[in-house]
Amino acid sequence: MTRKIDIFDTTLRDGEQSPGCSMNSQEKSVVARELVRMGVDVIEAGFPVSSPSDFRAVSEIGSIVGDGAIVAAFSRAIEADIDCAAEALKTAARPRIVTGIGVSPTHMSDKLHMSEDEVVECASRAVAHAKALVDDVEFYAEDAGRADPQFLLRVVQAAVDAGATVIDIPDTTGYCLPDEYGALIKLVADNVRGIEDVKIAVHAHNDLGLATALALAGVRNGATQIECTINGLGERAGNTALEEVVMAIRMHGDELDAYTDIVTPELTRASRLVSRITGMSVQANKAIVGANAFAHSSGIHQDGVLKSRSTYEIIDPAEVGAAGSDIILSARSGHAALRHRLQELGYSFADEDFEGVYERFLEIADQKKEVYDEDLESIVQEMQREVAAVYTLNALQIQCGDPLVPTAVATITDEDGNRTVVSATGTGPVDAAYTAIDKVVGIESDLQEFAVKAITRGIDAIGEVTVRITASDGRVYNGRGSDNDIIVSSAKAYINAINRMIQASRARS
Repeated sequence: MTRKIDIFDTTLRDGEQSPGCSMNSQEKSVVARELVRMGVDVIEAGFPVSSPSDFRAVSEIGSIVGDGAIVAAFSRAIEADIDCAAEALKTAARPRIVTGIGVSPTHMSDKLHMSEDEVVECASRAVAHAKALVDDVEFYAEDAGRADPQFLLRVVQAAVDAGATVIDIPDTTGYCLPDEYGALIKLVADNVRGIEDVKIAVHAHNDLGLATALALAGVRNGATQIECTINGLGERAGNTALEEVVMAIRMHGDELDAYTDIVTPELTRASRLVSRITGMSVQANKAIVGANAFAHSSGIHQDGVLKSRSTYEIIDPAEVGAAGSDIILSARSGHAALRHRLQELGYSFADEDFEGVYERFLEIADQKKEVYDEDLESIVQEMQREVAAVYTLNALQIQCGDPLVPTAVATITDEDGNRTVVSATGTGPVDAAYTAIDKVVGIESDLQEFAVKAITRGIDAIGEVTVRITASDGRVYNGRGSDNDIIVSSAKAYINAINRMIQASRARS
């Protein structure tokens, strides 16, 4: 295996474009730290010109990452976009501007209203402008999977001549078959002057469920960078899943003549972190990181695995971080034990902040025989969600049953410290609680989705609720809340979604 394949993670940019998956700058920073621990080569931190919050996120991640990874900022082939990206990247030790333009007939005629000559000129001009600002410039030929191959060569040649250091050949709509996409990568590798000094990147979408196969076909035919996301997040059906391509290369490195530097035991933790922050659950049978990825229900399978794990498992669960921890936390655990385990999970706190985490830990530990890593993740995420809260739920009392009318009494504090106590009735306890909250916040929204799951094992498990609401402008927001009381979890999730909606509205204004 002689070819190093760079892993370009775009969870914070392309992945965040999934409806309801927006992250604030603090949440993006948490994910970025995990990406650095995992050994990702490039972190695409955002689209700076799109919003002040994206600009801040790119700038903050540049400071956090240091020399740990290249920090990339996305832009269109527009000078103002490129200038904004360069400004946001000033904090990065290893900055990269990503710029590009659509190259398929439908993109050129229906979206851009530009001729082929105009697209080539625009691409060349954008790369040259970016190159004057940073040394590392990536050019993406959007919708290359449906482009005329000869025209694609022409655009790529112009970008290379203008100084691009990376050429991205995206199958933006997930249209190609793997062999067709591989042939397209080979065409570029064999026919562009100077391409031997440039990285070729693949960026596939999963519209036909082929994203992983497309990325691997690209690698087989000369690509040395894969653009992907944790859990395959992304628009429509998502992007290539990082954990899938990394483990496929690990399993078939000799055939592909390829390897990555990803620290694979971090894969499961990264998956859970992104799932919890975005509110997008990972399907149980998801490859590599799903809850059932290493579960065996069939008696035949169980017998085989007990005799030899390799009979039905090609991957040791420990390789992807699926093994459990040996540290058992309970109500008898002290500050030192909790802090040690949190540090192993990648979290560190100042003394004054740690006390709040410890108090919440004791509340959970008093109700459970054992506190698991998932409980700790939930506690930390809950504390982080509360930091930027516009509204905070202080107390909730519910009265319900047959034949009682479900009634909620809620105590809510706003960001200015004003405390309101309000009551409301509803068709059920959750409806009553949400009606009470609506009376305080006074914001119109529609509840589109409500999901509840147990974070850990046992009847005393913490329940996590995920809600999805739609604002009056049609934008979608996720909210999450966790508690041993599922009604309290529901109320926390609803307030979290409302806080996200308010914060997003402020960021746009």
